[in-house]
Formats: sequence, C-alpha cells, structure tokens
Amino acid sequence: MKMRNLLPVLALGLFMITGTATFAQETKMVGGAAMYPSKNIVENAVNSKDHTTLVAAVKAAALVETLQSEGPFTVLAPTNAAFEKLPDGTVASLLKPENKKALQGVLTYHVIAGKNSAADIIQDIKDAGGTAEWTTVNGQMLWGMLDGDMVKIKDQAGNIATVTIADVYQSNGVIHVIDTVLLPKM
Repeated sequence: MKMRNLLPVLALGLFMITGTATFAQETKMVGGAAMYPSKNIVENAVNSKDHTTLVAAVKAAALVETLQSEGPFTVLAPTNAAFEKLPDGTVASLLKPENKKALQGVLTYHVIAGKNSAADIIQDIKDAGGTAEWTTVNGQMLWGMLDGDMVKIKDQAGNIATVTIADVYQSNGVIHVIDTVLLPKM
C-alpha cells in the first residue's frame, strides 16, 4: 500500500506545509535546537547537533538546493549516532567526491514525496494489515510496521530503524527522526 501523494519527485529534503492538516504545527526541539515550521528543512537541520553528519552528507551530495525547494517532502532523518552504527569507513567513503552518486542514492532513499504525518504513516500501516510499503524518491521501497506504539521502518537490506521523534514540521515538509541509516540496493 502506498502513502498519500507518493509519486516520486526527485529530491531529498524536509517537507512543506500544505494547509491540509487538521492539527497545530508546533515548534519541536531536535538536537538541542528549535525546529521552526516556518523554516525549510535545510534552515532547521543545520541547527541540530544530532544531525551534523546528515547535513555534511546533504552538502557533499549537492542536495541542499533540492531540500530548500517547495516539496513537500517526508524525510526520515538519521541521527549522528545512526551513522556511527555503519561499518568503519562507510561515511568517510560516501563523502568522497567520486562517491557522490552513491551518496545521493542513500540520502534520497530517506525521502518520500508528500507530507506524511505520523498519523498518516500509522494509518497506512493499519490499512495494509500491519506492513505498509512506500516508494522513496530514489525509486526503491521501504516498509513500515508498528512495534507497540513505535513506528519501525525496514530497508532493502533488512535493517530496521525506529522513529524516535515524529512530526517535526518544516515549511516544505515533515521530518521524522530515525535511529538507523536506511540502505538501498546499490
């Protein structure tokens, strides 16, 4: 089952407020910084001390402009600790200029077109009988499931991330902070 508005739109980013939500868009704290719904994904992400590796990767992959665009995007944003779980040397290798395309593939695997709140994601999982399927902007699939009240996201390699902070609204989408880097087929 697909999330609402999942036509792949090439971009990695954080999302846009479309005015269709029926709940208040509040400022949340992520990585010790306020994430303002009036700012775009990049404007907010650069302030999170928990996302310095992600911000460096977005810059190295030349995706800053994309993430500052209108969107809307749903971004599954891995923390620095999530990147630290990868095998030694993986991040350094991906940040090399010659690996820019592979880095773009990994980062765009963390983005779903549209603004999908936690409630939307949970409803998709329930509507699909326990496991929802979504197409990322890089064209590959992710799967979502519930573990009690926690949303879990499974990648192509079988890695499972937990959403640790949900519904961090941006002017061009929404961010859900995750504890594991999701890996596409390379």
